[in-house]
Amino acid sequence: MDKKQIDWGSLEFKYIKTDSRYVSYYKDNQWDAGAMVEDANVCISESAGVLQYAQTCFEGLKAYTTVDNRVVTFRPDLNAMRMYETADRLLMPPFPIDRFLDALDKLVTANLAYVPPYGTGASLYIRPFLFGSGAVIGVAPAPEYTFRMFCTPVGPYFKSGIKPLKLQVSDYDRAAPRGTGHIKGGLNYAMSLYPGHDAHKKGFAENLYLDAATHSFVEETGGANFIFITKDNKVVTPKSSTILPSITRRSLMYVAKEYLNLETEEREVPLSEVSEFAEGGLCGTAAVISPIGSITTKDGVINLPSGMEKMGPITQKLYDTLTGIQLGKIEAPEGWIRTIA
Repeated sequence: MDKKQIDWGSLEFKYIKTDSRYVSYYKDNQWDAGAMVEDANVCISESAGVLQYAQTCFEGLKAYTTVDNRVVTFRPDLNAMRMYETADRLLMPPFPIDRFLDALDKLVTANLAYVPPYGTGASLYIRPFLFGSGAVIGVAPAPEYTFRMFCTPVGPYFKSGIKPLKLQVSDYDRAAPRGTGHIKGGLNYAMSLYPGHDAHKKGFAENLYLDAATHSFVEETGGANFIFITKDNKVVTPKSSTILPSITRRSLMYVAKEYLNLETEEREVPLSEVSEFAEGGLCGTAAVISPIGSITTKDGVINLPSGMEKMGPITQKLYDTLTGIQLGKIEAPEGWIRTIA
């Protein structure tokens, strides 16, 4: 199939309408058969549950063109499972995992012309989402739901690419203990918009959020998990019940241990310890890893030894290995790669 006439190397992380998307409706306690449609618009009641009580969740994953010209996705079963668990927490009917994967195959196949070629640095970003589309006025779950999945070709998440980022420790809380910080619900991301705007106005790329209970431990940013590298090359990631279980972070920790033979540790990370790390990064589907250069706290600025010019050496190895797996240059663990075309 011929590719669309797009300047792949100049793409930003912005929405571009593609030809087709997948839609399925939940009514009378069951999901319909689902279908591919061309219409990118959503028509719902003014009293839909998503509009009244923010009953919605989403996922994010990517399709890549590999070095041997296959089109693949990376661990989509984990996205399907996380969305299933998120929906359950928000009292929405989970979309079945097997149907999620089937919808993914249909969506990418229908939009192959938008999958960026190998070597461009771009990818096809895929956004599944589920929301209460039935009308509700009292505080209660909606009676009907819609599942949709669309895709769009994208470039780097951060405009600076892989240049180290400047962060600030936020004065705001991202998620409460025993709340919804561990699920990918739209409400969590809405809560991060104002603090994110504040950070950008002050010249920072992102916020570092601390735990809401004690304001002592590193949690995550508005849209990514943290990893840190100690001076003796141990890979450390924060452990908390109120952060999103990132698929990228989980994969990086496996890569660190099984591919790079590095010691790994998931534990609470006090903010007071961050200045002792040699490297740091934000990890997630959109950015893979974006290195951290500095973190501004109320007590001063933490400048990581890896500097403001490039990734630290261990972070670079993690990035190269994981992206090598995604692009077919390095053999993947069993079940990590789903070939679509």
